[in-house]
Amino acid sequence: MNTQKLWISLFLLFALLSGCGLETKTLPEFYETDLDDITKIQILDGSTGYKKVINDKKVIEDFLGEIKKIKFIPEENQEDRIGFRYTIAFFEGEKITFSFTLNKVRDNYYYTDPDIHPIVDDFYKKLEAKEE
Repeated sequence: MNTQKLWISLFLLFALLSGCGLETKTLPEFYETDLDDITKIQILDGSTGYKKVINDKKVIEDFLGEIKKIKFIPEENQEDRIGFRYTIAFFEGEKITFSFTLNKVRDNYYYTDPDIHPIVDDFYKKLEAKEE
């Protein structure tokens, strides 16, 4: 009887630890191809609806350098939410290759370490691109 309880407890512990299969990742791990191939970045401000487009390779490299080591850590609560602060889209040529919000990547919610919000907010505000 005790052996059966032990096996059940171990099974439940394993199921709990395995969770939903989400793991901590960085931007290059999500993107899966070479970030150097990105030719354009579009940042959409969710509070105003305006967007800024970056085509300058140096500015793209600087921005990616600031955010590529940030860890996206899965949120325990994966319930849908409404709204976003910024959406970032990567392009290769005119083709969109990847997009994410600051707390959602591929339909899953994350928090970041360090916090990506002030980094993107500061970058967006200082960006000399025209708001469209």
